[in-house]
Amino acid sequence: MTTYSFPKIDLHNHLDGSFRPETMYELAQKYGIETEVPSTEEYCALTRRRANCGSVNEYLKMFDLPCRVMQTREALERITFELGEDLNSEGVAYAEIRFAPQQHVSGELDQAAAIEAVIDGAKRCMEQYPIRIGILACMMVYGSETINWDANMETVETAAMYLGKGLVGIDLAGAEGLVPLENFAPFFERARELRIPFTCHAGDSPGPETVETAVYTFGARRIGHGHHVYFDPHLVRRIAGTDVLFEICPTSNIQCRTEPSYEKHPAKNMMEMGLKISINTDNQFLAGVTLDSEYDHCLNEMGFTVQDLIRMNLNAINSAFCDETIKAPIRKELEALLEE
Repeated sequence: MTTYSFPKIDLHNHLDGSFRPETMYELAQKYGIETEVPSTEEYCALTRRRANCGSVNEYLKMFDLPCRVMQTREALERITFELGEDLNSEGVAYAEIRFAPQQHVSGELDQAAAIEAVIDGAKRCMEQYPIRIGILACMMVYGSETINWDANMETVETAAMYLGKGLVGIDLAGAEGLVPLENFAPFFERARELRIPFTCHAGDSPGPETVETAVYTFGARRIGHGHHVYFDPHLVRRIAGTDVLFEICPTSNIQCRTEPSYEKHPAKNMMEMGLKISINTDNQFLAGVTLDSEYDHCLNEMGFTVQDLIRMNLNAINSAFCDETIKAPIRKELEALLEE
């Protein structure tokens, strides 16, 4: 169910943070994977406590159990299908679900098989429901770019094989700020050569300089989070009025203490300064959110109006990596609502 009737777009949604806890716990037991607590209810309670950890890199530790469970085609396909089913029930018209295939190869899968499993889950969902889904393959930052150079380059090359077959783009995610972001430039150079659309996590825990790198060195037209751009007025003026979209995830930012509160989050000011932004969930289960709950925060604490929400969804569908046949009807409906 949803309290917002307009078409909703979620461009920043991590598969391994947006699962049904009952499924995760069931699969952990099936595969003989040790869990810290003896029941789904206690796992949910533990997750809620950890979500307010106050650090991006501490927050990332919550992905340990999901990554250990999601090492089979069965798990990846099922969890993707269920996420799509949940998003559809929440009134989401289009979603881009992202995951790092290199994190799912410790068992029976290689990166290609992991991507295929996730695509299959999305396709099965779209056969049953009206929601449209695109898949993003994430490269990862673990520290120095040399740590997983081959795996990241494999992600780029493998993504090219599935572009247009359910996969719509790539991303760079993980532990931000451990090394200069520009060290990862060769991966984006290769993505441009292969004509793979990409977004990039930047400007969340580190400062606005990483946004500048992502936009002006890599050529990214979408930024994952990116809200710290607000603290560089010169950079804001350079980007304002362009087609660069910031994928804002309010609750995630509050939980990781990259912003102090919803009231002090700069998203509304970013919009008023001419930046294009969208609102997204990041990790639905781990953060304990839906798009509806994020929109509630936008209206009640962040200074947005319903018209702003519609405009941000219009920004999102215009910047989505899907093809025009998916964009056009959603765009038409959102534009009509704005005219009203």
